[in-house]
Amino acid sequence: MSNENLEGKRWFIAIAAIVIQLCLGTVYAWSVFTKPLIDAHGWGGTATQVTFMILIGSIGLAAAFGGTLVDKKGPKFVATIGGILFGLGTLLAGAADQAGSLILMYIGYGFLAGVGNGMCYITPIATLVRWFPDKRGLVTGLAVMGFGAGAFFMGKIAPNMVLSMGVNKTFYIWGVIFLILIFAAAQFFRNPPQGWLPAGFTPQQVVGVSAADSYTFEEAIKTPQWWMLWGMLFLNVSAGLGLISQLSPMAQDVIRKSNPDMAAAALALAGGSIVAYTSIFNGLGRLFWAWTSDAIGRKNVFIIMFITQIFLYIALPYVGSTVVFTAIACYLLACYGGGFASMPAFATDSFGPGNIGKIYGIMLTAWGAAGIVGPLLFAQLKGISLYVAAGLLVLGLILAISFKRPVRKAA
Repeated sequence: MSNENLEGKRWFIAIAAIVIQLCLGTVYAWSVFTKPLIDAHGWGGTATQVTFMILIGSIGLAAAFGGTLVDKKGPKFVATIGGILFGLGTLLAGAADQAGSLILMYIGYGFLAGVGNGMCYITPIATLVRWFPDKRGLVTGLAVMGFGAGAFFMGKIAPNMVLSMGVNKTFYIWGVIFLILIFAAAQFFRNPPQGWLPAGFTPQQVVGVSAADSYTFEEAIKTPQWWMLWGMLFLNVSAGLGLISQLSPMAQDVIRKSNPDMAAAALALAGGSIVAYTSIFNGLGRLFWAWTSDAIGRKNVFIIMFITQIFLYIALPYVGSTVVFTAIACYLLACYGGGFASMPAFATDSFGPGNIGKIYGIMLTAWGAAGIVGPLLFAQLKGISLYVAAGLLVLGLILAISFKRPVRKAA
């Protein structure tokens, strides 16, 4: 195939990646389902929240496994299997609500959908950094922007669906949509030919480690830098996921202060709308920070995000205005998404693209760990959870300031 055809092909793959990530990102709207499930079945708040913790933990672990599988079996295979699992898990969530079974919800939406989501999530990232050595930050930002924006559609559409047809039918409909869209988009995925480069691009222009000098996973994990990147991702994600897990109830509390007589259904819709608005910035932040990282460097982006988030998490408990609360939440979610968007390029710059599927895939265990720590902190430490999140970000800032790219020891 000619270089011109391959140039066009890589953009089709990028579009397919965005479609998949839009579907996957709907999991971030989980908070719009928590209150209806609690009201319908009498499940406790923390017990219901465990679904989200299992989900995110499964995503992180499956992304690690999926990254290794992408390097061995290819992206089309992994994305197809992942899409089927994610769709089936969402269908099981509907069955769990219909049966009133919290255990089935854990197994279906928590574990099965989480495994499928993680396998699908890592595939576009590992594929696109190989197709776009000239635009690593931008293209991974575009792809994972879809993941952040996916919750916008769920946050805007799902509350009305739940009110009109119930939780179970809402999950059934979305499950079918996911099966169709992800399966179709996955068929576009494949790796570029060995040695292929975009027209007019030379290896000397690569930022960081080139393909020829790429670290193996075994080499990368022995460096302190790999663990520092893991820690930065874990700390940023823990704070963000904690906020996401409680965003709709927190938003409703703020709205209730100025509208004490608002009906519960109206409050739920208003909370869902704020989830939707912040989801837009979760998506846009991924594109903005990834694009910015191409210009000023990945390290500088993380330093800026950590510093600004620290002050805003400390300020958030004192906010009584719905508009101010929404604006702050939008920025915090933009930084949360920005960490996901910038980290693949950060890892690729540090260790090269050759084995990035496994290197970054295993790094996403930080996401899985954060999926347990963040929501648990916010569920159990309601009064001080935002201050704890700020403390986690201080640790992340220290790691970011200390980071220096690894240098191979002379033989």
